[in-house]
Amino acid sequence: MKTTALISLAVAVLALTDASPINRRPHPQPISGKGVHSIPIHRNPAFKHNTPAQIAKINRRYPTANIRAASSGNVPLTDVKNDLEYYGSVSVGTPAQVFKLDFDTGSSDIWFPSSTCTTAACKKHNSFNSAKSSTFQKDGRKWSISYGDKSSASGILGSDLVNVGGISIRQTIGLATSESSQFGSSPEDGLFGLGFNTIESVPGVKTFMDNAIAAGVLSQPVVSAYLPSVRGNGGVGGAYIFGGIDSTKFVGDLTYVPVTKKGYWQVLIQDASVNGASLGQTSQGIIDTGTTLVIVGDAAAEAIHAKIPGSVNDPSNGWLVPCSVSSSTGVVGFKMGGKTFNIALADLAYENLNDGSGNCFSGIQGGQDGLWILGDVFIKNNYCVFSQTSSPSIGIAPLKY
Repeated sequence: MKTTALISLAVAVLALTDASPINRRPHPQPISGKGVHSIPIHRNPAFKHNTPAQIAKINRRYPTANIRAASSGNVPLTDVKNDLEYYGSVSVGTPAQVFKLDFDTGSSDIWFPSSTCTTAACKKHNSFNSAKSSTFQKDGRKWSISYGDKSSASGILGSDLVNVGGISIRQTIGLATSESSQFGSSPEDGLFGLGFNTIESVPGVKTFMDNAIAAGVLSQPVVSAYLPSVRGNGGVGGAYIFGGIDSTKFVGDLTYVPVTKKGYWQVLIQDASVNGASLGQTSQGIIDTGTTLVIVGDAAAEAIHAKIPGSVNDPSNGWLVPCSVSSSTGVVGFKMGGKTFNIALADLAYENLNDGSGNCFSGIQGGQDGLWILGDVFIKNNYCVFSQTSSPSIGIAPLKY
């Protein structure tokens, strides 16, 4: 069976490469003699390339070839609870079972509940029934993951076709047979990790992007994130694009900031500023779609909030700012790749305490010395392109609202 598949693939590839009407090889010498019959071939002057049609024809004739044209996939997002988190729909298996997943550059596993999960959190979400998918393959390895908020999930691995915005790849997935209670209140069914494979929970597992890039199905080896904000545009129109960039969503050109360590999408933050005034703060940091707020070191958090009159570091609630900041036109900046990218000061008035104080939880908090986290408060102000080339980088530009 393996030999047959290889022969079919070889024939299919030759059929594609020789489909052009232009003969680029040297003309052979004519052959004549008894038993030789010549069939003349004429060039078709009206021929036009139609690569997608040729690929479809090959795949119909040689199903084992499974050749696909490079493209991009668009995943519309739902903004949850005033920019708390964002999720999109992903199809898994044959026929497709659909899941709402939180796309997370701060982790790398793709997982959701198995139909065999009986914990309370699982029962509140869609679950995957592997018996109903004709393309599911058992793996059997155990899998578990935990996150910074102490939430966790565990189960077994399997593999199936995962379709993201029309990009379909066979992918190893985590099927949760147990979930911690924190997931019970989440609207999404699970997570879709966009980090590097070095932080996969099970060593050796390749990420969706690894597999999509290796298969050549993406026009570019990138994932672009456009996270809308309720303040900026009513929280609508957000999307992840796999394999493409939407230049209509940002102002000017993208600045590509080199990744300093593959795992998370880690970069050097060269400085922090308020209204253009440098604070003399620097750190390694990550751009993390799976974290709501911006979390910096304690010294940086204090320096930032010192520039915002009325700010207070509350022992119970962390940094608070006057809710009136929501009408401010000021900015907090983070310098990366030699350029400063801003957060609207208005976005620091993240959520009203509703205790009569007039204070709001700040969108920037401390406690993350050594590795700052630029979460959704940053990304909903800046278009981010996660470029997974041999020298990975993050393209950043201010959003166009």
